[in-house]
Amino acid sequence: MKRLTLAILSAALVLVSGAAIAKEWKIVRIGVEGAYPPFSSVTTSGELVGFDIDITKALCKEMQVKCSMVQQDWDGIIPALLARKYDAIIASMSITEKRKKKVAFSDKYYNTPAKFARKKGSGIEISKEGLKGKTVGVQRATTHDEFITGEFDDTATIKRYGTQDEAYLDAVAGRVDLLLADSVAMDDGFLKTDKGKDWEFVGPDYTDPKYFGIGVGIAIRKQDTDLVEMFNKAIAGIRTKGTYAKINAKYFDFDVYGD
Repeated sequence: MKRLTLAILSAALVLVSGAAIAKEWKIVRIGVEGAYPPFSSVTTSGELVGFDIDITKALCKEMQVKCSMVQQDWDGIIPALLARKYDAIIASMSITEKRKKKVAFSDKYYNTPAKFARKKGSGIEISKEGLKGKTVGVQRATTHDEFITGEFDDTATIKRYGTQDEAYLDAVAGRVDLLLADSVAMDDGFLKTDKGKDWEFVGPDYTDPKYFGIGVGIAIRKQDTDLVEMFNKAIAGIRTKGTYAKINAKYFDFDVYGD
């Protein structure tokens, strides 16, 4: 009897352990920013919209899970994931070696370069000498922040913002000389708008993996390896079935997935 009881307990422990390892994901909570058009923003009625949001919905449908979206400020987006406020981040987060020390990533779902913008007629050129004494606006704790700090901290004054929109507002107000951001986000979210009509791109595209990683992916807690695999299969699925292309065409006139 004693041996039988021990055997039953052992079997129960195996089942519990197995359930923990092979979690059946029916509900997935997604952390989003909502302040990074055209990838994510909030309408006047409070609705989350954008490329990241549509990709999230498509991936959840492909995985056949119910998803809920949790809006989170960028500064705390990884800490909130680790604190289990949500299960994954879909917020235009670049896959970098530094971030991979804290979280796991899916395969990329897009890849676009960074770029500077200046006020038209300013004549500012992008070089160590050209940025000397100039103020550059950048969103805090981003790959763009890492790049400008690593490459131009000794010559430029760096002004950091909680959101990209705050940087745009200061650009219009004349408080910064340059902006550095994702080229697509800045083009659609600022340069093509009325408030950004007096600004233009300057200098080359920046894609150095040292700062910008290997594309944008979905951040997931390291222990949730099954969820990483689910997202990888879903990304491949929406690309194969043409869903990705339809979402891409809704927002861009080029392939945002990149090389």
